[in-house]
Amino acid sequence: MIVLRYLDLLLAVLALPVFLVAGLPLVGWIAGAGTYAAQRAIGDYTARRAAASHDARTTVGLMAGSMIGRGWLVALTIFAVGAATDSATGLSAAVLFIALFTVYFTMQMILRPFEKENPRP
Repeated sequence: MIVLRYLDLLLAVLALPVFLVAGLPLVGWIAGAGTYAAQRAIGDYTARRAAASHDARTTVGLMAGSMIGRGWLVALTIFAVGAATDSATGLSAAVLFIALFTVYFTMQMILRPFEKENPRP
């Protein structure tokens, strides 16, 4: 189960040799994998804070704010990389990010029924 939970991060590491062998821009891998790791860490942190909160407005605010902020972080980073370098670098970063997110989202849907519920007091 632990491998499935972190399959997206394993895929990010495995994508590096693919980028190197295929001659894809290394900056694209750094931007895609780095932005993905950053937004995932932010999401995990805010989810823990939201779960620890006893106020529904705080929980919703943290989760909604995190989701919107992470979306902007990703979009602006990929746009900036593409604008600062070339479109191939921005495209490789975007495709890598989407692949990683797709794996993460799929694994969350598969693993969700097996997670223990956190009882609220």
